[in-house]
Amino acid sequence: MTDNIAALLPGFRTAEMEVPDQGFGPARIRYSMKGDGPPLLLLHGNPMTHVAWHRVAPKMAEKFTVVAADLRGYGDSVGPEDGGEGSRNYTFRAMANDMVALMEKLGFRSFQVAGHDRGARTTHRMALDHPDRVERAAVVDILPNVHVWRNASKKWAMKSWHWPFMAQPFDLPERMMAGVDPRWFMERKLSKPGIGLGFFDPRAFDEYVRCFTWKTIRGSCEDYRATATTDADMDEADYEAGKRVQMPLLVLWGERSHTGQVHGDCLAVWRRFAANEVTGSALPCGHYVPEEASADVLRWFEGFFDAKAPRAAA
Repeated sequence: MTDNIAALLPGFRTAEMEVPDQGFGPARIRYSMKGDGPPLLLLHGNPMTHVAWHRVAPKMAEKFTVVAADLRGYGDSVGPEDGGEGSRNYTFRAMANDMVALMEKLGFRSFQVAGHDRGARTTHRMALDHPDRVERAAVVDILPNVHVWRNASKKWAMKSWHWPFMAQPFDLPERMMAGVDPRWFMERKLSKPGIGLGFFDPRAFDEYVRCFTWKTIRGSCEDYRATATTDADMDEADYEAGKRVQMPLLVLWGERSHTGQVHGDCLAVWRRFAANEVTGSALPCGHYVPEEASADVLRWFEGFFDAKAPRAAA
């Protein structure tokens, strides 16, 4: 554990765990954990790590057992070097399976989960594939892959340029991303027009830079390749078959983010992908919602997640 993780997540125990190879290659997952209530899993986005939740996790750990984890290939987590055909080893199904296995090995048969960005896409897939494990789910600043690809536009492409760029065949994007200074890339990637970088804690930003190695660059590019291929195929098939999120769903997004600016009313979209209760709202921020609008996120999380839910043992 680095000094930055310890400072950002005080009192959390940080460790690594090997999760079973479930047909997507082996993975070793880094996570931080604290609390003694119902289990709550927190998942981060690209190109970040689990410390992205540092303004939310400590407060939630007062009532929940919080597990904040790095997705395979991101942060200090490690996935296969080979993405496999259709980048199947880095699909959101692979990432969701990792997290279900991690939670089970930590003693939790079922749990509540929140994800931002790539972590939210992992949460969506987890809700579809493992409805017996996910009790409540929150997705932060995303829309379903089906909706994104069906509504791709010039405006979307200009704001989400990294989607088509990182999905290019190996190793074009990898070499280009690894060929520049990591801090320079992070500053350019995370700074959004009119918002900048001032809301980031410098220690969290340093963690994102530290972890931006070839391992992370390769894993994240495989993630985006999967999004455009294997993930897109399975999401289309599930949607056309009528498969929907069954558990209560919370949807939050930044009104100044690409999600809010390109797609508008995210609740209306998500209600087409869920069978039951969908609640949520736009928040006064950009894309990096857990760090830009943590007080609003906490207010919604504390009202949505069930702090009295029984702990289902694995």
